[in-house]
Amino acid sequence: MRNKSQARIGQAGRAIATFAAAGLLAAPLFPAWAQTAAEPSAAPAAPVAPAPAPAAQAPAPASAPAVPAEPVAAPTAAPQTAAAPKPKPKPKPKPAPPREMALSDDPTPALQPETFFATSLASERYAAIADAGGWPKVGTPLQPGARGKSVSALRKRLAAEGDLPAEAAGGEAWDAGLTQAVKHFQFRMGLRQTGVVAGATLRELDVPASVRFRQLASSAQRLAGNDFPFGPRYIVVNIPSAAVDAVENGRVARRYTAIVGDVEHPSPEVEAKIGAVNLNPTWTVPVSIIKNEIMPKMQKDPSYLAKARIRVFDNHGTEIEPKSINWASERAVNYTLRQDSGAQNSLGSIRIAMPNKHAVYMHDTPSKRLFASDYRFLSHGCVRVEGVYDLAAWLLEGAPGQWDKAAIMSKIGDERQDVTLPKPVPVVWVYMTGWASANGTVHFRNDIYGVDAVGEARGDR
Repeated sequence: MRNKSQARIGQAGRAIATFAAAGLLAAPLFPAWAQTAAEPSAAPAAPVAPAPAPAAQAPAPASAPAVPAEPVAAPTAAPQTAAAPKPKPKPKPKPAPPREMALSDDPTPALQPETFFATSLASERYAAIADAGGWPKVGTPLQPGARGKSVSALRKRLAAEGDLPAEAAGGEAWDAGLTQAVKHFQFRMGLRQTGVVAGATLRELDVPASVRFRQLASSAQRLAGNDFPFGPRYIVVNIPSAAVDAVENGRVARRYTAIVGDVEHPSPEVEAKIGAVNLNPTWTVPVSIIKNEIMPKMQKDPSYLAKARIRVFDNHGTEIEPKSINWASERAVNYTLRQDSGAQNSLGSIRIAMPNKHAVYMHDTPSKRLFASDYRFLSHGCVRVEGVYDLAAWLLEGAPGQWDKAAIMSKIGDERQDVTLPKPVPVVWVYMTGWASANGTVHFRNDIYGVDAVGEARGDR
């Protein structure tokens, strides 16, 4: 049994290494709730109300003569005006889909010094579960009060991962212990702890054990070369969780909802040190965005840059009139495009400086409504932080001057100001779709970039 488990780990590792070397990754496997546009609106588009049916023509009166009367000439002085059409009723907007994801309340950081070892051990345990036949499929929504064979399957399913004690795996009745087991499962999946089996909870329950093994083994392999300098204070971004942990003395001091890179512009795994907080930053547009987005927009609307408060500079730093540039020419990417600070700036009001070879960072955003979405893989690679003012205040604790949250917010809208941290804070971005905490608790998130889906594609149990 152990040899088969080790073979699974070796297989996943070799497959990922082969794909990575070739620059190929498996196609992303989106969950059902993730099938949305990159920049969803605040609410789904409302259906167009059908036009009212035309009124039926009135029947001729019973006393109408059999022979038609002579036509009467229409008056010329006062033409008859047509009745104004009735206004169409306003369509009722569809309600927003219910939130299923939740920001974890686990005080344990997503990444600890023990995470690699704990995750490797967990991958072996899940390989053994898969080799033994996996776990039963629940297959149907359930809630407290349910009874029957589906409840029995749910009990066995939760006991397989330890959410429910093994001695409680039998029985066809739903009790309080089963509700708590469902909530613990939801906690490990990053879902709202409702205690009800439906939607995302049901989908996660029915993920095969071999897929869970592959997530753990793949995450462990990615962590194998990680030499992150854990210290008393550090920040970890787990990209599949779309969340930011601010860690102090081994515990999560603050956790924030984040927006990370989309599938076409994935956030990279990176290690860096945060040295400063930039207030009221400007934004220098990356060349890729100039080429793929700015140039086509300028060809359609020459006033686009002016409306976005983006200025153009040549390689000498001299400002250039945008209309003097041929935006259909490849030479347009040779100019520097810089967006002024302000409410419209793409970085919002705060940028957290963390120099690295990928030129990515964490920042504020003017599109704060997107934080309310379950699907938050929407950026061009950088990480947008919902509580960025609070995070900046945490980073600046001990810096010269008064830099609490209120002081930071009082500077918003002023001139750009770079505030240096009293001591650099290490930061790491990791891609863990499956990981185990030091206490053995195993967590899973969706493989949104598809980098785990390189082993067994079929026959999963």
